Amino acid sequence: MAEGLRERKKRQTRQYISDVATGLFLERGFEAVTVAEIAEAANVSVNTVYNYFPAKEDLFFDRSAGVADRLARWVRGRDVGESAARAVLRELRSEVEAVSPRVGLMAGYDRFMRVIHEAPALRSRLWSLQRETHEILEATLREETGAAADDPLPDLMAGQICWVHQVVFVTIGREMTAGRKPAEVSREVLVLMDDIEDLLSEKVLNYAVRGGA
Repeated sequence: MAEGLRERKKRQTRQYISDVATGLFLERGFEAVTVAEIAEAANVSVNTVYNYFPAKEDLFFDRSAGVADRLARWVRGRDVGESAARAVLRELRSEVEAVSPRVGLMAGYDRFMRVIHEAPALRSRLWSLQRETHEILEATLREETGAAADDPLPDLMAGQICWVHQVVFVTIGREMTAGRKPAEVSREVLVLMDDIEDLLSEKVLNYAVRGGA
């Protein structure tokens, strides 16, 4: 269904407020910028900002919804004969090999990470986002495998898969913050991912294999 004019205007307004806020955060730091200043810079009211973003942290992590369910989406979209962990490894490798901004391989990512490190509220939100990612993935694995509600395996497997994802992102963040070039970091992380896969047990690598039609 085509996007209506009203919906498009709302989306554009939301994106504009987010972009203005991000620019201020990168320039001055998260804690030094107020919602009132963001509203003034975006030429909207404070109430309008809060209508789109219930909390100040939401302005920084404005695309968190797409991040929180990313692993679950990769698992649901896995190929026939492919396990949950191998699907995530394949998708991550594809992003890293493409030097994709979606995994932090871009100029300026170091500034983004520094803003997070300097703001306890953002670090706390990041931890919550990681926890949400785990919970969504666990629920997906439970549904995909038909596991019982009291079966601990989906939770344990979600933990292993989230660990893979987290190691890749932490490594990229650290290297980019150190001033490394995206292409160089990409090559090194691809090698790291081979090492990560070697560390995973066969039980993890063969969990939730998608059957044929």
